[in-house]
Amino acid sequence: MSVWNPDNIKDVAESLGIASLNDDVLQGLSSDIEYRLSQVLEESLKFMRHSKRATLSTQDVAQALRVLDVEPLYGYESTRPLRFGEASIGPGQPIFYVEDEEIDFEKLINAPLPKVPREITLTAHFLAVDGNQPTIPHNPTVADSRSQELVPKGPGANLHSTAINGADNVTVKPLVKHLLSKELQLYFSNACSAVFDENTDEYRTAALTSIRTDPGLHQLIPYFVQFIAEKVTHDLKNLFILTQTLHLTSALLDNKNLYLDPYVSSLIPPVLTCLIGRHLGSSANPLSSFSLRNTAATLLGSICKKYAKSSHTLKPRLARTCLKHFLDPTKPLATNYGGIIGLQAVGRTEAVRVLILPNVKDYETLLREPLEDEGSSRQAEAEAVLTALVSALQTLEDDTFGLRNNVQNGETANLEQQLQEKLGTLLAHRVLEMKRPRFVKALLETS
Repeated sequence: MSVWNPDNIKDVAESLGIASLNDDVLQGLSSDIEYRLSQVLEESLKFMRHSKRATLSTQDVAQALRVLDVEPLYGYESTRPLRFGEASIGPGQPIFYVEDEEIDFEKLINAPLPKVPREITLTAHFLAVDGNQPTIPHNPTVADSRSQELVPKGPGANLHSTAINGADNVTVKPLVKHLLSKELQLYFSNACSAVFDENTDEYRTAALTSIRTDPGLHQLIPYFVQFIAEKVTHDLKNLFILTQTLHLTSALLDNKNLYLDPYVSSLIPPVLTCLIGRHLGSSANPLSSFSLRNTAATLLGSICKKYAKSSHTLKPRLARTCLKHFLDPTKPLATNYGGIIGLQAVGRTEAVRVLILPNVKDYETLLREPLEDEGSSRQAEAEAVLTALVSALQTLEDDTFGLRNNVQNGETANLEQQLQEKLGTLLAHRVLEMKRPRFVKALLETS
């Protein structure tokens, strides 16, 4: 027995010109209508619950019909609740209708008129006349101009510490508004000053340890990256600042809570500058920069090891740069030294085998003249470069297996001749002085 009255179906059929319907057809249509209505109501109730409401609205029914791929009802999209009136046309046949809102014409006529909207207009004004800015409302006032003074310039100027502290004399405005809490501003200022404190080792150690382990430094990453770049650019003659800058970069890279992949391309140029820069530190002691270059090479190797998988072109680009500075005869020996240790750090044994070993004989010509200059600083630099080459070639010994560490009688002269043909006289002599036959055979057997 269907809840839906079959007489309603019969009335609709008669309005469509269908005079008579079988009772079984009426019963089947009644059951189907009841099922469809219950389906629409269930979907409508879902929309009502998801909207956090307790009253079913016409929008819920319309959305349910749309979900069921049925054309929605039109004319019932009002957000106000509908008021239904009842009219009777006969005994037992009530008709429900939507009551229209009654409007009082007297109130409508006497109501005040709304404000007339303004017309769209365009005005022109001069920003400057003959270089002078006129004092009109459209241009900044004198007080605004005074608040935008130039920031301090020079090596000692710290642009970023003033920018994030909200100083009034900053004219550079970032493209994206980046707000930092006062705690982060204070942390950045204190951490940067502590890292470069020459008097207290405890402050430097504590600051680097905090940067290495603190998990809440995500917002400060771009400020640290820019600060590192500015320090290296402005303080190429100060080895202490350059060394501390590398330690600061290493601390950021060691922090496992920071995502630095987007900033690797910005961190590498300062490290490369400390590795293969032409003039680092004071000119009085050229060897003073070699320890800085060693630190930069170690840091560059760790960067390649950590981010080579996410950037497939990182290693080839760094190896190409280091090889160029290693073989460039116009560069100073300190730059050649940085290129050698950089290649070793970036490419390990493979770079030594493919890039360094085939070029050592040609590079020997650049070392002969400085080595013969007794007591000069260039001789000390050339000795450091020669030592770096031998140290790089020693990685080939660790990569070979099955070689005996002894030499039979009569093989020494033959090995010396072969080494000179492959490495040159200087390196061959230095390798033979080490008295490590396994190392010699590893060099000769490496193609």
